[in-house]
Amino acid sequence: MATSTADLAAGSSRIPDPAAAARDERLRRVSLIARLMRRPELGAVAGLVLVTVFFGLTANPAMFTLAGLMTVLSPAAQLGILAIAAALLMIGGEFDLSIGSMIAFAGLIFGALIVVGDLPLLAAIVATFVFAGWMGAVNGQIVIRTRLPSFIVTLAFLFILRGLSLVGLKWATGGSTQLRGIGDKAGTGVVRELFSGQALEGLFAWLAQANLIAKFPNGTPTVTGVPVGVLWFLAIAALATYVLLRTRFGNWIFAAGGDPNAARNSGVPVNMVKTTLFVLTACAATLVAILTVLDAGSTDARRGFQKEFEAIIAAVIGGCLLTGGYGSAIGAFFGAIIFGMVSIGLTYTSFDSDWFQVFLGGMLLLAVLFNNFIRRKATGER
Repeated sequence: MATSTADLAAGSSRIPDPAAAARDERLRRVSLIARLMRRPELGAVAGLVLVTVFFGLTANPAMFTLAGLMTVLSPAAQLGILAIAAALLMIGGEFDLSIGSMIAFAGLIFGALIVVGDLPLLAAIVATFVFAGWMGAVNGQIVIRTRLPSFIVTLAFLFILRGLSLVGLKWATGGSTQLRGIGDKAGTGVVRELFSGQALEGLFAWLAQANLIAKFPNGTPTVTGVPVGVLWFLAIAALATYVLLRTRFGNWIFAAGGDPNAARNSGVPVNMVKTTLFVLTACAATLVAILTVLDAGSTDARRGFQKEFEAIIAAVIGGCLLTGGYGSAIGAFFGAIIFGMVSIGLTYTSFDSDWFQVFLGGMLLLAVLFNNFIRRKATGER
């Protein structure tokens, strides 16, 4: 059968041009090492390895027992919940410096609803989340409508919420800056167990009986369970990673933070995405507030002090860029664990624990330098 010149031309247009494929980075073969170097969490993983080696050489071996691990994970989990939410917001191109003050304010609302309002625990939890989510939406809408930098808007709310916490606590307690009796009023039950105490106690008791974990002479395990906050931390990290890497909303977050104007022209609802992320950070702070208030049985005006900076540090160590559009939830996860290891690990060494902030600041600087170096090598930037 004869083939016309037009058919040949049409057919040749459908054959990929090897030269064009070589120029198109989407079609270029990339080695496994190059792909790993492009991952934003690489710096956090490297930092975690270095910190682990450091404490392995200098710390008491008790740090690396199951009990020591749980001691490290408890502060890491609380910070990690905040850091993952902060990371999502930073990837979306915004900041929230009011997270720490929101912990104190949400703790006040939650405690007042239980102690003063005499609400059931579940109703108080739901009402606190709703109110905090509304406050997060207000933050987001002010940023969007005024086009002010989120740094300025949320810095203002940092002071507003902290001041409201002081005033509100004095009103609720008749002059004190601490509200007590929350634990007794909250009662017991399934809802309480979801937000306080230890989980998997039966499993740990069985492991002790089977001589698989350490136990006291009376047979009681030295670690009776996993703090509930750690399970929340793991669940949120897994969910946030799935959303970022496997959903349309995750793509929208990267697009909104990378180039908002181009994202809008492509049909991405940038304003909705950013408002949702502000709501999520407020809800993350509320979750931490409820976890800590129920465990302590009280709340005070200084709760969550400087947590906003620690959360941003963990997110940056995890690979998030201050300019937006780049980062990962799992990187913030590792960044929070590094924070927990440093904050608790120094107590297992002969070093003065006052070196903690120096160590943390050095980790932040090294992580940023390392992440920038690796990204430039992987992408060919200069």
